[in-house]
Amino acid sequence: MIVRKTSVFPAGQELVYSKLQELKTLQYIAAPYAAFEPVGAVTPVWNAGGVSSYRFRLFCLIPFGIHTIRVIRVDPQGISSRESNAHVPVWNHDIVLKKLDEQHTEYTDRVEIRAGWKTFFIWLWANAFYRHRQRKWIRLLAGVKK
Repeated sequence: MIVRKTSVFPAGQELVYSKLQELKTLQYIAAPYAAFEPVGAVTPVWNAGGVSSYRFRLFCLIPFGIHTIRVIRVDPQGISSRESNAHVPVWNHDIVLKKLDEQHTEYTDRVEIRAGWKTFFIWLWANAFYRHRQRKWIRLLAGVKK
């Protein structure tokens, strides 16, 4: 199943891209729907070819196994990753950035989810999660611009 969410962010593409590359941004926008605690050495910035693992907690409380992120592409137009854990073997995430003008960027999350019989339930959670993430992004960017 596919989740697709698009928002217009109140910031230029360069600022969105710089924040997008940082692990701390993921940790901020995910809470309280999810928490990502690094397992072992993790670089604080996403790089193509990088692989990192995290203790994943639903709603920042419920252990949901080790989540692995394989970064396929990182460039000013977005990031692509192939992610998985024991409960969700396929979580292919593409983030697309499109410059609208100097102060606005269209941001799209597109996620392919495959989790067997759990797919529909994970998809429901992911829809809420990505709506939440994009709201948190907008709050984050509004704070940066002040």
